[in-house]
Amino acid sequence: MEQTYQYAWIIPFVPLPVPMLIGAGLLLFPTVTKNLRRMWSFQSVLLLSIVMAFSIYLSIQQINRDSIYQYIWSWIINNDFSLEFGYLIDPLTSIMSILITTVGITVLIYSDNYMAHDQGYLRFFAYMSFFSAAMLGLVTSSNLIQIYIFWELVGLCSYLLIGFWFTRPGAANAGQKAFVTNRVGDFGLLLGILGFYWITGSFEFRELFEILNNLISSNEVNFLFVTLCAALVFVGAIAKSAQFPFHVWLPDAMEGPTPISALIHAATMVAAGIFLVARLLPLFIVIPYIMYFISLIGIITVFLGATLALAQQDIKRGLAYSTMSQLGYMMLALGMGSYRSALFHLITHAYSKALLFLGSGSVIHSMETVVGYSPDKSQNMVLMGGLTKHVPISKGAFLLGTLSLCGIPPLACFWSKDEILHDSWLYSPIFALIAWATVGLTAFYMFRIYLLTFEGPLSARFQNYSGKKKNPPDSISLWGKKGSKGIEINFRFLPIDERGENKPQFSYPYESENTMLFPICILCLFTLTIGSLGIPSDLDFNLDILAQWLDPAIYLLHHAQSRDLSEFLKQMVTSAGIAYCGILIACFLYKPTYSWLNSFHFINSFHQRSFKRVLRDKIVTVIYDWSYSRAYIDTFYNTLIVCRVRRLAQFIHFFDFRIIETKANGVGFVSFLAGEGIKYFGYGRISSYMFVSLFFLGGFFYLFYMN
Repeated sequence: MEQTYQYAWIIPFVPLPVPMLIGAGLLLFPTVTKNLRRMWSFQSVLLLSIVMAFSIYLSIQQINRDSIYQYIWSWIINNDFSLEFGYLIDPLTSIMSILITTVGITVLIYSDNYMAHDQGYLRFFAYMSFFSAAMLGLVTSSNLIQIYIFWELVGLCSYLLIGFWFTRPGAANAGQKAFVTNRVGDFGLLLGILGFYWITGSFEFRELFEILNNLISSNEVNFLFVTLCAALVFVGAIAKSAQFPFHVWLPDAMEGPTPISALIHAATMVAAGIFLVARLLPLFIVIPYIMYFISLIGIITVFLGATLALAQQDIKRGLAYSTMSQLGYMMLALGMGSYRSALFHLITHAYSKALLFLGSGSVIHSMETVVGYSPDKSQNMVLMGGLTKHVPISKGAFLLGTLSLCGIPPLACFWSKDEILHDSWLYSPIFALIAWATVGLTAFYMFRIYLLTFEGPLSARFQNYSGKKKNPPDSISLWGKKGSKGIEINFRFLPIDERGENKPQFSYPYESENTMLFPICILCLFTLTIGSLGIPSDLDFNLDILAQWLDPAIYLLHHAQSRDLSEFLKQMVTSAGIAYCGILIACFLYKPTYSWLNSFHFINSFHQRSFKRVLRDKIVTVIYDWSYSRAYIDTFYNTLIVCRVRRLAQFIHFFDFRIIETKANGVGFVSFLAGEGIKYFGYGRISSYMFVSLFFLGGFFYLFYMN
């Protein structure tokens, strides 16, 4: 057992040979490396599988023996300063390493086909392997400085992957936006780390927790300063996990390849902020104001993310705001002290969201054959619909992930979200009402995405252009907002047939290849079964496996409240009923046919057209504008910060160019003129130069003594 833990330091280093060898191969043997490029995807999957197997083995050992292992070695030793590096293996590390590797393996297998025709195939897999290594290093870190180093590496990898297609202005701007936004949070994190070191004199977690608890209990430290340091550390988590108000980078991050979106939203970057708060929860829990601040940010993010997802047309942006809302649930749980509930929801959400993103990638991959290789069109749900018979496997997988995220029992996210909803009533009724209302919003916008993408006939939007005309238009413009240009779709034509007619030919969507469907099916199994970790095993309804694996008693944290059978069933019916209401409203507004709904007499007798007009024009318009405009937060940032920073930069540039540089150039120009004038007085005779020098020297002394 001890020997096994001694080799745990290799966990973050196992994936590193892939980016190193790819870089060396492209530098030394570019042709051979590119010809053998499919080999690198196999090596990436193999090395990450080794880490997964080792992480599972360590987790089994921890469940059986309830052991925690930490190894530290000194790196820098000075008189009053000591910096140590090491690794920590505990239940939180095991959870995160298994999550990163399992999701990472499915994404890598999926990417082999998804990126097969991309010129940056090798660069993609190099970045992905380095991303996984950085995240594994983050979760195995034993102190705050080590976490900060890997924290920055994760940010670097996210910048490289979000802006992977850097030739596109949108992707380049999205990568820059994510990088700059996270730099603000990282600066706060660094200040908070240094503040805690100044208070406690240690970066190690255990020492930091014990010393700080003793100082606070004995009233030997300024509590306001401790609160400020904790808030600064939490700012780093806010930015990394896309919590309000630093969430603005997350929807733009969808400019990267879809596998990147799946990895970032499921198991790596956004999960890093949740991991940091969970790791430092023993520190935050002794500061009540910070715990309330964490829960407040969480509940704001829960509701804001759900409202911003209501009117998105880009399928990936809708899922991005869904991630933001679900991360808010996790942050809310951590702020309430529900350690296990937050981590359980992190697990279930990761597999469900990875399934949704890979399913959306399969749909986007198939839609590119219809509207061309333009991302703004192939990802637009308005241009989809009727894909059920063309991509049945992707449709079934997406529906499964949608039901799970809506909280429909017995799928994965139901069990974890149900725990958070239960604890929210014990914490704050106001927070609970918002959290429960968001359950209905989640069901509504997720089924809106599903219905717009898969339901309805594919040819419904093209019924006026069925190919019967001799001269069909080159393109059509779909409906858009009043006064807008709309969305233009280009036709593809067959050659002129024997009758001399030119008919538009659509390359209908088709199902993805098996190498893309296999990881989707694996994630379907996880979505169906991973909730068993939280299925109650007795009448008290304590979490059985999680109680053994995630028991935070060593940190004196809050334990989930037990529930009897009747209370559990009552809450299950309530939460599921709210979710079903959201689904029904989505079906009423977005499902193309309502034959089952129109069978009710009172629906037929109701002035449905007037009701829809009032609903859409009066209420939906306001919600649509709020959601589609991202709550005007980006506009606010652009007006308040971006424009003013640009004006300041322009002023500094003007001051530097017109004043400072003009003076410098003027001095140089005067010196040049003086030199040009003086050179004509020289004849190459030393006696003449000495005479002139003595003449001016004498004049200087004369003026000096006269004064």
